Amino acid sequence: MAEKAHFTTEQELATLLQADFPPPAERRCAWVLTGSGHFLRESLDIALALPAVDLFLSRAAEEILPMYGWPLGQLRQALGANGRLLRETNYSSAPVGLLYRGRYHTVVLAPATSNTVAKCVVGLSDTLATNMVAQAGKCRIPCIVFACDTEPVVVTDAPGGRVVLYPRRIDLENSERLRGFEATTVVANPAELAAALRARIREWEGACSASSS
Repeated sequence: MAEKAHFTTEQELATLLQADFPPPAERRCAWVLTGSGHFLRESLDIALALPAVDLFLSRAAEEILPMYGWPLGQLRQALGANGRLLRETNYSSAPVGLLYRGRYHTVVLAPATSNTVAKCVVGLSDTLATNMVAQAGKCRIPCIVFACDTEPVVVTDAPGGRVVLYPRRIDLENSERLRGFEATTVVANPAELAAALRARIREWEGACSASSS
């Protein structure tokens, strides 16, 4: 029950889903976390540096975050009053409905497990993470994906320290195939993630300025 208190409640979510569309300048990033620990700390540093961001946690993300030094209470506090913490609670992935209400200008999936990337590539949307990517595409909301398996050799973080992994050919192929998706940017490291996000925010701010002039 204590952990549940850190998340946006069902009543709060229902209110958001019924609310009017926010002005374009008030839209923010929807940041999706999976069960990957690959540069998880660095990814969260980038997310939490944003003026406002909503974090969407898969069930696996909830499990691993404390292992990487992010208890849910601490994450909720770091988000501040402007951020929301949403969780995977049912098969319908109700939080995905916020994409339909014009609340986000970008969906970020970072870091993304090879399992999530594989599902996205074949069009599956049976989890919160894959549903967010699928519906972002259908809503024409640009998506940035930090795929874990983009290089033949990957040095990654595990709870016990760093390990060296050798992604399979299918993993590398899936990451490459995802690059061909509409309005989707695939990045391979935190520097690329930060750069892609900066470029996207500049693009969005430019579009907002143009529409208001």
